[in-house]
Amino acid sequence: MSKSNFESYPPLFRPANIPRLDRDKAETLSKLAVEAANIPVISIDLQCTTSCMSEACRNWGLFRLANHGIPITLLNQIEEHAKKLFSLPYETKKAFFSSSPISYFWGTPALTPSGSAIPQKPNNQQSLQWMEGFNVSLSQLSHLHYQDVLLETFRCLLEEYGKHQSRLATTIFKVLASDLNLGPLQTQSHLSVATGLLRVYRYPRCHEPEGAWGIDVHTDSSVLSIIHQDEVGGLQVYSKDHQWLDVNPLPNTLIVNIGDMLQAMSDDKYMSVKHRVKVNKHKERISIGYFVFPAEDAIIQSTNYKPFTYADFRAQVQHDLKTVGIKTGLQKFKFTTQIS
Repeated sequence: MSKSNFESYPPLFRPANIPRLDRDKAETLSKLAVEAANIPVISIDLQCTTSCMSEACRNWGLFRLANHGIPITLLNQIEEHAKKLFSLPYETKKAFFSSSPISYFWGTPALTPSGSAIPQKPNNQQSLQWMEGFNVSLSQLSHLHYQDVLLETFRCLLEEYGKHQSRLATTIFKVLASDLNLGPLQTQSHLSVATGLLRVYRYPRCHEPEGAWGIDVHTDSSVLSIIHQDEVGGLQVYSKDHQWLDVNPLPNTLIVNIGDMLQAMSDDKYMSVKHRVKVNKHKERISIGYFVFPAEDAIIQSTNYKPFTYADFRAQVQHDLKTVGIKTGLQKFKFTTQIS
């Protein structure tokens, strides 16, 4: 790797500054993963029955989405522009993307609504996470225009991609809402496309990939997450059989993850899938995630959970990260949990 490429990395990812990595812990975990050969593939352009999608959400917490209607040229262009922007010097990226609607972050995926990193309790259980990214608020993107051609083209591409993802998320949620017997008002408020955001990630090369995670084990706080990953791969999910599985790239498909909000809406019939991302010694990895949430004031009511809004949930997650260093998630809202 050239010096110029190292200069594009956040300081702690550069060879001279790399902290001691927890080799033993990560190496043990990575050995448990096997290839996931039978993740359901669902075609969005066909008359998908509610049962096929529901079964995937109950048994897997995710599925591959085929025939999604997003042009491959658009995906390729976003990847190409992302690589150019990520290759800029670290300080330049910080200066270009210092605030919403496009903000730059690295080392942690835990961000505030404005896109800045959440201050976490020191010495928490999660180590430095080997990635950097752009956090994109889609509802504000049309209000932003750059004089720089590269930045403005990137913005336009993301705006177009966001419209496709809003379409997909709405279609998928309508199918699942039917399975869960959600009424029209709940279907409208429990997935709000106005909350949609994109995360464009780069996972830099790591000289000791067995000692670090691109993103550590977590569940998404969203209703749905829709992921595009490049050919490098690295995504792993935790199955209902208590096995870590490699979700290898499958051309022309996206990954749809069930998030915490949909698990609560479903009364735990659907599983908010645990997942993580490996890093690679020889190749950088690019992925694009779309995350969509309920309306801020929409009350989620189900048998297993106390009534709460996404705003309540987000505040609890941020509190947990600041005080104990990890996301507790839905357990804090279960009726069986005693909160001191």
